[in-house]
Amino acid sequence: MPISALGLDVGRKRVGVAGCDGTGLIAFGLTTIYRKTFKDDVEQLRQLVRDRGATILVVGLPYSMDGTVGSQARQVQKFANAIAAELNLPLVYVDERLTSFQAEQMLQAEGISPSRQKHLIDRKAAAIILQQWLDEQRNRKPPATPNDDESLEFI
Repeated sequence: MPISALGLDVGRKRVGVAGCDGTGLIAFGLTTIYRKTFKDDVEQLRQLVRDRGATILVVGLPYSMDGTVGSQARQVQKFANAIAAELNLPLVYVDERLTSFQAEQMLQAEGISPSRQKHLIDRKAAAIILQQWLDEQRNRKPPATPNDDESLEFI
C-alpha cells in the first residue's frame, strides 16, 4: 500500500518539509516554510497536504542527547500537535538528534556552504527524518496470521 507522508523539521524560524515518492521508499526535500503566524503556517502546510495527498505527518522530535524531552522538544510537540489537529491528520514523532548535522554534512559533500543555506539544511533534515520513518515502516514485520489449518474448527 502506498504511503503519502509529509516529514517536518520544525524550528523557531523555519519548517523544513519533505515528501516521499508514491512507493514510500524514498524521501526528498520539498520546501522550507518561513514561519510567520500559526495561521499562515497551517495554510502553507494545508496546501502541501492537499497537493501531495498526505495522510500522515512525521515530525522530528529534538530529544536531548541523554534521550530526555527538553524545552525545545516540548515546543515542537506543542506546534506539531496543533498543526495535526488543524489538518486533521495523524502525527508520529521520530528522534531527530543529529539530523541537522547530517544535513550539513550532505550539503558540504555537494560543495554547498551550509552557513549560507539554512533553508536547505531544514529541508534535508526533514527528508532524513521522513526517510528514517519510511525505513522503520518497511522493516516492521506484518502481524502474524494463523495458517489455514490452525483456523479450522473441528466438530
